[in-house]
Amino acid sequence: MLMTSMNLTAIFMRVPEGYVAFIQELPGTNTQGATLDEARGNLQEAVALVLNANRAMSEESLEGASVIRENLRASRSVKRVDLHESWNSEF
Repeated sequence: MLMTSMNLTAIFMRVPEGYVAFIQELPGTNTQGATLDEARGNLQEAVALVLNANRAMSEESLEGASVIRENLRASRSVKRVDLHESWNSEF
């Protein structure tokens, strides 16, 4: 199955050893790198690994089942809420 495009939010955090990174919308997609560029590259690989692993687990759990498969295009943008702003404005 070919995925043409998906917009995800990459989060990078500077630490003494370099950078840690994760994808906000995709739990389990975590990595690190000595440089920001290395962390970015590692994060691309981590996304592919997590998506492939999730697909394989799904295929295994659906083996022999009668299912309907459809492509889903998630094109509607989701309103982002800054939790710090929301929290601070309440107090």
